[in-house]
Amino acid sequence: MNEKGNLSINSENFLPIIKKWLYTDKDIFIRELVSNACDAVTKLKKLMIMGEADHIPADEAFSVHVVLNKEEKIMQIVDNGIGMTHEEIKKYINQIAFSGATDFLSKYEEKADGDNEIIGHFGLGFYSAFMVAERVTIQTLSYKEGAEPVYWECDGESEYSMSKGAKETHGTEITLYLNEDSYEFSNEYRAREVLQKYCAFMPVEIYQAKEGGEPEYQNVKED
Repeated sequence: MNEKGNLSINSENFLPIIKKWLYTDKDIFIRELVSNACDAVTKLKKLMIMGEADHIPADEAFSVHVVLNKEEKIMQIVDNGIGMTHEEIKKYINQIAFSGATDFLSKYEEKADGDNEIIGHFGLGFYSAFMVAERVTIQTLSYKEGAEPVYWECDGESEYSMSKGAKETHGTEITLYLNEDSYEFSNEYRAREVLQKYCAFMPVEIYQAKEGGEPEYQNVKED
């Protein structure tokens, strides 16, 4: 399974808009990615309660990890949630069908003003990664029995590549190769500051760690 293609975006200016104009505060990409990871965990927990994921151990510890590599200027968001299949990546990542950049921005502004939810499991929130990253990869494995792992990569242009992945456990691992203007987010103190700012009340335990080290930061809901 090797596949290359162009993202299904009706405006060639979509990713530049994401990078420059979508958000006022660049650090909000962490909120979007961690929120997506928490959603993935929450969905899997609900499926377990509904009896639709009986093969997942009942005592599995669910969490989201933000892993930093200051030397390589890399940030990873890792969850053990629902994961995605090849077809789901094509649906949620590759096919972003908007009538144009202006229409997209107007829809996002509507969301900011009210409760209109237009970010799905990944969808638009995922693309906030390109505000700070020159390249983004995804390693994911669906919770579904018999699912194959998937690897996805994009360098911030409209082209992507997909192939069979190497992930052995369910969930998703997003790796951001930070651009020169965003190296600060590989710093543990800067990342911790942003996590405390945006993610203090997420419904899943959140850990921050250095690559190869032990988790050193935890966010837990008050209750």
